[in-house]
Amino acid sequence: MADDEIVAKLQQYTACDISDALLKLKVPGAGFVADLSLLSPPAGDPASVTVAPVSTVLFAAKGHDLAEPAANIPQGVHWADLTQPGTLVVLQQPEGQKNAICGGIMAVRMKVCQAKGIVVAGRARDVGELRSTALPIWARGLSTVGAGGGSVPWATQVPLDIDGTLVSPGDLAFSDPINGVVVIPRDKVSAVLELLPRLTAADDKVKEDVLRGVTVHEAFKRHRSNL
Repeated sequence: MADDEIVAKLQQYTACDISDALLKLKVPGAGFVADLSLLSPPAGDPASVTVAPVSTVLFAAKGHDLAEPAANIPQGVHWADLTQPGTLVVLQQPEGQKNAICGGIMAVRMKVCQAKGIVVAGRARDVGELRSTALPIWARGLSTVGAGGGSVPWATQVPLDIDGTLVSPGDLAFSDPINGVVVIPRDKVSAVLELLPRLTAADDKVKEDVLRGVTVHEAFKRHRSNL
């Protein structure tokens, strides 16, 4: 199946549908990247879903080198200049920091490099400039302080562990402005696509029964027990 066909099929669903499928497939955290707020809605329809391959940037605390992965950002190169075209860029910041790791200039550069969106598992700043990109941009919090206040870019295109949700380059990010962000491991995409129609059809039948007065327990037993 062509990549654009996969995207078109996935865009028919919500992030909650995707997580339901990933939960069935026993994916850690059901792919959900928790505690994000949408700082910049996507262009056009603000409720439109964005699906794109993941690229990653890992930050370290200033003065605290990481044992692994190995640092791989060349000297004299800014991490934003390494943005992979056509990807949704996922940035991870060390926990507990008050500075931002993504601001307006970085977001504009990622836009120029043809990023499809940005997810900051950490803090961002320059909300007006972020919105000027018309990219879907998510973050866990805000700051007025730039990255130099506490973070250094450490590595790009490396696996991330975001509170137990594993995010690797080449996975598919599903950005749903209403429900949140879910990451589909690349080796689970086919299984998710196979499960989604059955799961959503079962839920529709459950809702129909509940509206007729059937208990949730009985409705689940009738329509979800065999999935």
